[in-house]
Amino acid sequence: MWYPFVIFVTIDYRMEESKKHNSRLKVQKPVVQPPSINPEVFNGRNRKKRKQYSVDEYVTGLLAGNRTILSRAITLAESSLPEHYDIVQEILEKCLPYSARSVRIGITGIPGAGKSTFIETFGLHITGEGRKLAVLAIDPSSKHSKGSILGDKTRMQKLSTHPHAFIRPSPTAGTLGGVARKTRETIILCEAAGFDVIVVETVGVGQSETAVHSMVDFFLLLMLAGAGDELQGIKRGIMEMADAIAITKADGQNKAAAEAARILYQNALHLFPASPSGWKTEVLTCSALGNTGIRELWGLIMNYVGFTGESGYFEERRKQQEVIRMHDTILDYLTNSFYNNRNVKLLRHQMEQQLYEGRITSYKAALKLINRYLGEAKG
Repeated sequence: MWYPFVIFVTIDYRMEESKKHNSRLKVQKPVVQPPSINPEVFNGRNRKKRKQYSVDEYVTGLLAGNRTILSRAITLAESSLPEHYDIVQEILEKCLPYSARSVRIGITGIPGAGKSTFIETFGLHITGEGRKLAVLAIDPSSKHSKGSILGDKTRMQKLSTHPHAFIRPSPTAGTLGGVARKTRETIILCEAAGFDVIVVETVGVGQSETAVHSMVDFFLLLMLAGAGDELQGIKRGIMEMADAIAITKADGQNKAAAEAARILYQNALHLFPASPSGWKTEVLTCSALGNTGIRELWGLIMNYVGFTGESGYFEERRKQQEVIRMHDTILDYLTNSFYNNRNVKLLRHQMEQQLYEGRITSYKAALKLINRYLGEAKG
């Protein structure tokens, strides 16, 4: 039982001896690690506020081709805040005389057709001819998280750094109507900034194509050969809207399959009714990696612009699109006004709860909300 006592004394003795000889073994003070998040980010007094531009400053910057102001203006147009709506409309009104000087091209295609790769090669060819190109890519938003990937700049690395190109991905935010309004407004802003070719890329074959078709001059459909029964892989309505069909990835061993698909689609187009423009839809093959067929496709688009310009269809279609834009604006404005109404918001939660409990029908709940909104509007 005396062994632990002897060990304790020995250790204590050595520690005392160490103190007498001023041992260099010392306990260092702990190193204070810096915070993982910069505290200055949350310090409002030290944050540099972004300059708030006036309407005239926005318009002047856009006409001067200032890309920073263009990006800020597009962000403002995409905002759902009611206070931004009137500002954007005033900017657009002043930019309208400087718009409508471009060729608007809508591009869609089946998944795997290589839309981003094609647009980069296609865009580099257009900018190589001295034109200024703006690519407006519509990305789908998650219905759960409301987020979007917005990765088009990553997929188009060469084009995104070209001095005569501008790429802007935009989220759908879950509504096709919002996409139509925001994209139309973005087109006007880009045209005022001096871009004379506007490409609108859609998320793929679906409902958004109809909205994009109503805002462009030329609608291009990208297809892929060897993906099964080609004519079953796409809706007839999309093919009827197309002004041209391009079979992509026509290189290497896939070249023969692409040519066979081109003949198949060209024969199928004869079964469709004639286009109101009088233009006959053509089918071409191309390869973005091999840079083949791109020049011919751009020449085809220019032929279409010349053909519809001489017949008067080009201007007529632009006028029709303005009428469509008016109706879309009305629907969008009424929707925002309705859901941002304070009293409607309060009643909406009550109606939703009653619907969950099965105490009211959807039709009756909708009528109560509409009557609340219209009653307040009348008052």
